[in-house]
Amino acid sequence: MVSSISELEFSDGGSKEEISEVALVRLSGDAALREKSLASVPEKTGYPDPVYVMAANIFQGIRMEKSPEKVIIKYGNEPLQSSAQSEDETFRRLSYELAFSALKYQDILETILIDSYVFPSTTIPDRLSSLIIVMLYDFQDRKFQTRVLPGNEESISEVQEVEDLLNSFKTKLAAALARYRIKHDALSIYHILPETVRKQEMRASTLPLYAWINTCKISSEEVYSNLKKKGYNKVKSVLHTDDKVFAVDQHCYDVLIFPSHLKKDLINIELFKDYKLIFQDKSRSLAVHSVKALLNMDDDILMVNTGSWYTVAHMSVLTSNNTSKIFVCGIQSQAKDPDLKSLFTKMGCKNIEILRETFVNIEPKDQRLQKVKVILLLPRCSGVGVSNPVEFILNEHEDTDLLKDLSQGGTSEDKLQVLAHRQYEQLTHAMKFTKAQAVVYCTCSVYPEENEAVVKKALEFQDHGVKVQPYRLSPPVLPLCSLKEIHLSTDKFFRVEPSETTNGCFLSVLMRERDPSEAVSVKDVLARAAAKGLLEGIELGKSSKREKKKKKSKTSLPKAPANDNYGIQMKIAEFLSRESKASTNQSETLTTKAPLPQKNSAQVGSSTQIRKPGKPAANPLMPTSMKNSCPSRPRDRQTQFGRPRPEGKVVTLKPVEIVLPPVMFPFSSSQGIRSQMPAPHFFCRWIGPKTSTPGCFPAPSASRKGEKLKENSPSSLLRRPRPWL
Repeated sequence: MVSSISELEFSDGGSKEEISEVALVRLSGDAALREKSLASVPEKTGYPDPVYVMAANIFQGIRMEKSPEKVIIKYGNEPLQSSAQSEDETFRRLSYELAFSALKYQDILETILIDSYVFPSTTIPDRLSSLIIVMLYDFQDRKFQTRVLPGNEESISEVQEVEDLLNSFKTKLAAALARYRIKHDALSIYHILPETVRKQEMRASTLPLYAWINTCKISSEEVYSNLKKKGYNKVKSVLHTDDKVFAVDQHCYDVLIFPSHLKKDLINIELFKDYKLIFQDKSRSLAVHSVKALLNMDDDILMVNTGSWYTVAHMSVLTSNNTSKIFVCGIQSQAKDPDLKSLFTKMGCKNIEILRETFVNIEPKDQRLQKVKVILLLPRCSGVGVSNPVEFILNEHEDTDLLKDLSQGGTSEDKLQVLAHRQYEQLTHAMKFTKAQAVVYCTCSVYPEENEAVVKKALEFQDHGVKVQPYRLSPPVLPLCSLKEIHLSTDKFFRVEPSETTNGCFLSVLMRERDPSEAVSVKDVLARAAAKGLLEGIELGKSSKREKKKKKSKTSLPKAPANDNYGIQMKIAEFLSRESKASTNQSETLTTKAPLPQKNSAQVGSSTQIRKPGKPAANPLMPTSMKNSCPSRPRDRQTQFGRPRPEGKVVTLKPVEIVLPPVMFPFSSSQGIRSQMPAPHFFCRWIGPKTSTPGCFPAPSASRKGEKLKENSPSSLLRRPRPWL
């Protein structure tokens, strides 16, 4: 019952009544403008009574608490009794949407109720306060028009009582709303919301629908054909169109995109009724496709915190052609088993096994999980990247606290730290499974504290004491379809920012480093393929002797054997010894005052050097033609110093330059003249044979070019053959 105090407050002021009339006009104009800008929706006539009751119970659990000294409106603790219709999916969606809207405007609605003296003048029990809030939001959204009810609907007494109260305060409520808008200089209460909340609402109004194809029951071509028969045309983009169209997602080949206004039409066609097309947020499809890209034919998968069972089903469909098994942990209630088995049977999923333990309580050495190679981790997160939280909560079975955070435009620091700690705990536990080779980490958050910080911290503090290769950050395994995606993935993280086309998400792939000792050769790969019967009719031949000879010659060619070098040294020393004896005999016949002193041949031999062609010794006294030429050798001195040419291959020998010490010979002139003349230096280069005859050396380079050999020495210099070259 309404007290008389509120009636007296507004009966003696005619000016206030005029304000209320102006407020009604302005409110109607603003509401119409907003409806036209967002979408062309029909005029609202109100909700059924069960929707109000269910929305009030949801609001009761997620409303914002205020300090006791500021509390004027008190809320009860007992929920209202709901009808059996609350289990209907349509009723649940409408109830969540109404509760979320009332939560976003909770402060405004409470101020209007207090300013219009609905509180504390009325004697309505506290347990109905939540019902008053949600029905007041719908009342002002209907421009304070009377609700139209179908004749056959049963009414709920609590709803009728609150509706009568609001109708009796209709004018005062409109006036209070107008004063609040004028005070905040806002065209409507929508513009009073925080900017982050307004942007989230705008994205939600244009966000398209995503549905993946159940290829266990139907092929993609059959889906396209069925949609075309229903009047749907395939296009590249579904934005800003009112037609019946669909598009194929660029990241996931089995995901279709539909405009949001077609949902009512789509849920009634056979493709969705028979589980051939399944509505689900794109972020979950990105996660399962990342896992699929890392799998081999017989690798098992462990899924953690999957939320919706559709995520598990999608993973099962993608691996239907493999022998993989999917383990899902954290399902402690056995009461859901019949429903889950029935759902998976309808969808054609057969390789799913449910584990009762929570993930952190499962031992890494569990015998059931020894073939698990990839772990998909979908931890609880703040969800601030989600544009339409109602759909996300209903489809992914997320906590209703998400509505509370998103209604305020973000998550508190305390809650963010708690979430990040749990995410880090789960990720580090996943990295302890020694048989696993990869971990896929996915959230619907845009906070670095839940994404990059958690992954980097887990990589930094991973246990290196275990005898397995450590994890490293791997580049995204999904295709990058735009320059923006490439820019966002430069640090090996896959990010999708919230936009008008998709919710935001974060995805990271951790892979173990390859063990060098376990490198698989081509021969092992072929043998493994042959064992599986993949190389039927193909014979694996052994390597031929010629290939082995080629391989051996390649490895031994750069290095000359030590025995050859030692033989060359001995021949040079022997020749110098003979030359010194011949020079001594010849000096006795020459008419000279003093014989030229000779160097010891052993001393000469010890000073010989062999250098590589990359660093030749330069001598300014030696002409250029002498460096590139050498005299011909006698046939009796032919010796094969190079290796025999490998069969079937022409081998170019590596040239070696031999630098000899200066050799002094007697002259016919006087000693004074001889002392002023420079000692002749001979530098000859030995070049390996290039002819086909083994054991035969080629002609000198000077003879090939037709050049005359020049020597930087007097004409009286004795010329003798040099067979050591």
